[in-house]
Amino acid sequence: MEHASPITTMPASHAPRAISLPKLGLGTWGMGEVASRRRAEVAAVGEALAMGYRLIDTAEMYGEGGAEVVVGTALAEALRAGEVRRDELVVVSKVYPHNATRRGMPEACARSLERLGLERIDLYLLHWRGAVPLAETVEALLDLQARGHIGRWGVSNFDVDDMEELWALDGGAGCAANQVYYSLGERGPAHSLLLWLQARGVPLMAYSPIDRGAVAGDAWLATRAAELGLTAAQLALTWLAAQPGVVPIPKAVRSAHLRENLAAVEQTLDDATRAMLAERYPIPSRKPPLAMI
Repeated sequence: MEHASPITTMPASHAPRAISLPKLGLGTWGMGEVASRRRAEVAAVGEALAMGYRLIDTAEMYGEGGAEVVVGTALAEALRAGEVRRDELVVVSKVYPHNATRRGMPEACARSLERLGLERIDLYLLHWRGAVPLAETVEALLDLQARGHIGRWGVSNFDVDDMEELWALDGGAGCAANQVYYSLGERGPAHSLLLWLQARGVPLMAYSPIDRGAVAGDAWLATRAAELGLTAAQLALTWLAAQPGVVPIPKAVRSAHLRENLAAVEQTLDDATRAMLAERYPIPSRKPPLAMI
């Protein structure tokens, strides 16, 4: 299967921050935690690459580096076999907040690069805000970028006030993405954060886009999806991927789920279906706190 076509989410006026991302990524949260599952997880990531996935998301937190080892092993095997070219890939990892200092970040990035077996992380995110001053973190990210250890940088779990604070810093407007929990079951970001990001051409990477599998138990959604020849998870992903600048990154390890997810983002929804989903899963009338899981 040919991989999902890329989307460029920047308007021309913000070209310096432009980053082109595929319509769908593969999440790896929960991988690398159990040694006995590692070979199967490597095989799953490898199968995803063979199917056409080109955006792989991980973090130093996942399995305390174990997920990065899984991803790195799968990448090395796929690259050696000629199944994928390095320039086709967008590899995303995230740094712990307590490592996001001038001294700690280069060391954390070096460890991630070693586990991934790469010379460069394409998109490096601050996993969430901690006690380290944001200005110091941005300086460290810009230095990694200048040294070529990362291609672009961004953030995760940042709400509107966090983004505004970031934007006011020197170099802060170079942020290339914000990864947050966004799904049919968690519409909070659509109240204001998504609009803020869209206005500035910053991609929203949607983690847990099928609510960690919970959508499969949504009888109403399953019925509507079946009418369209889709599963409930596929309908949730189709709805997300159709929104400008939104890139879902579901985790999947089973072949069927990997294929279903990839196929979902190539579907389209008619106006009636979108209206029905909006009524069933409305945007909150008041801005809620940003959800994190």
